[in-house]
Amino acid sequence: MTTYVVGLVIIGGLTSAGVYLLLERHLTRMLLGLLLISNAINLLLLAAGGPTGNPPVYGRTSGDQTATADPLAQGLILTAIVITMGVAAFVLALTYRSYRLNTMEEVTNDPEDARVSQMTGTEVGEEIEGRLEPDPAIDTDLPDELDALPGHQGSR
Repeated sequence: MTTYVVGLVIIGGLTSAGVYLLLERHLTRMLLGLLLISNAINLLLLAAGGPTGNPPVYGRTSGDQTATADPLAQGLILTAIVITMGVAAFVLALTYRSYRLNTMEEVTNDPEDARVSQMTGTEVGEEIEGRLEPDPAIDTDLPDELDALPGHQGSR
């Protein structure tokens, strides 16, 4: 089996450009990087699928081919294309929603994450312990208006 270097270089170029775009902070560039990586993987599956040959249908021949082509690689590529389009639609919807809420598409650092990362371990533990203790004015075992089920007479 011969390996074509040009195809592998194209796959490597697509993968490296996709990784570079995925590391950007803009959502549309992340989407383009995701699409480039998925196309590189599809080309890699096609290259790894083996040589061309006869169609995988009994009794069919294609020119002077002696071997039968493997249909698994093409089936995997079709499945990967469908999955990629679903993920791309989801990321595009996230991008649109983020732009509508923030009027920008750049992903920034979360201020709450920055605050927690600046805290020491004991400060985080104290903050969590303070949250775990229930407030007796709010948390009671007595039935509330929202606890009653429709048709249930309870303690009225």
